[in-house]
Amino acid sequence: MTENPPTTDGVADSLRERINTSQPHTARIWNYWLGGKDNYEVDRAAGDQIRRLHPGIGEYARADRLFLGRAVRYLVEEAGIRQFLDIGTGLPTADNTHEVAQRLAPEARIVYVDNDPLVLAHARALLTSTPEGRTDYLDEDLRNVDAILEHASRTLDFSEPVALILLGVVIFIGDDEDPYSLVRRLVDALPAGSHLVLSHTITSPSMPDVDEAVQFWNEHGTPKLTQRSPEDVTRFFDGLELLEPGVVSCSRWRPEDGDGTEPEEVAMFGGVARKN
Repeated sequence: MTENPPTTDGVADSLRERINTSQPHTARIWNYWLGGKDNYEVDRAAGDQIRRLHPGIGEYARADRLFLGRAVRYLVEEAGIRQFLDIGTGLPTADNTHEVAQRLAPEARIVYVDNDPLVLAHARALLTSTPEGRTDYLDEDLRNVDAILEHASRTLDFSEPVALILLGVVIFIGDDEDPYSLVRRLVDALPAGSHLVLSHTITSPSMPDVDEAVQFWNEHGTPKLTQRSPEDVTRFFDGLELLEPGVVSCSRWRPEDGDGTEPEEVAMFGGVARKN
C-alpha cells in the first residue's frame, strides 16, 4: 500500500507556486544528468556549464545511483533489512529505493523524505508499493529531525532495524549547522542492526576542477553546497561498524560488473555502516 494520496487541484496549485523555474535547482540538474525529463531550460543550461567546468560530473550522478542499488541489494539480501528511511530522495527515476528493495522483499517498507515541491509532485504519482509492502512520502527538511522521526514511525517500526539512506543530501548542511549532530540524532533513534548509507561530494587536491564546478554552482544555483574531504565524510560514520571497503568513490563500493579492473574514481564518495 502507499500513503501518497492523489494530488488535488488545490495541492497542485500550491506546489506550482513553490517551484522556482527561474533558478537552477540541484535535484532537477541531477535528473538532467541522469537522462530524465523533469527539469527546465535553466537547469539544463547550468548543468551544461558545470559539465564544461568538470566533464566527468555527469558520471557522479550515475555512480551515486548505482551505489544506491548495490547498497540496497546488500542490505536486503545479506543484512536482512526490510525498512528504509530515504532522506533527500530526489526526483524519482529508474530503480528507486522501494523498487530495488521490494523486488527482493515485497514486504519491505520505505519512507521517502524531501523538501523539494517538484519531488513531492512526482512522488505522489510514482512512489508506489507492492501490496505486501508500504511506501510513504514526507515533505520535510533534513534539519527537522524530530518531525521526520515522528512521521516515519507511522510506517516504520523503530524497534526493528532500519536502513537510513542519506545520498548527496548532507552536502546541503553547512558546517555552522553541525551536520554531524544531525546525522547522529537520526542514527541514535534507530535500533541495533540498523545501517547508515551515506554519500557526499568531496574536495580533493587531485580533482581541482570539482572545486571550480561547486563554486559556479554556489554562485548561481540553489541550495548551496558544502564540500568535505574524504576524512570529513568518514566522520559521519563515527561509532558505527564501517563495512568494507570503507568510504570510497561510489563507483568503487563493491562494484558488480567489469573485467576485473578498478572502476574510475569519481568525486562522490560513499559508505555503508552497521549500528551494533
